[in-house]
Amino acid sequence: MEILYMLIPMAVFIMVIAIVAFVWTVKSGQYDDLEGPAHRILMDDDDPLIPRSARPPEDEPKDDGDGRVP
Repeated sequence: MEILYMLIPMAVFIMVIAIVAFVWTVKSGQYDDLEGPAHRILMDDDDPLIPRSARPPEDEPKDDGDGRVP
């Protein structure tokens, strides 16, 4: 019977920790979008990539319109 004097406060303490952890996760946005990751995994990224020849060369300096090259 004396064990209840120790077990009840321990159970209340653990319950308070669990409630604080739950409130913290709700406030930090852990449960905002539960379906987004499930739908994102099903979406295909089949968009064609820009061909290498259509991209501007990266090693040439670009002119910003005022006649000076940075």
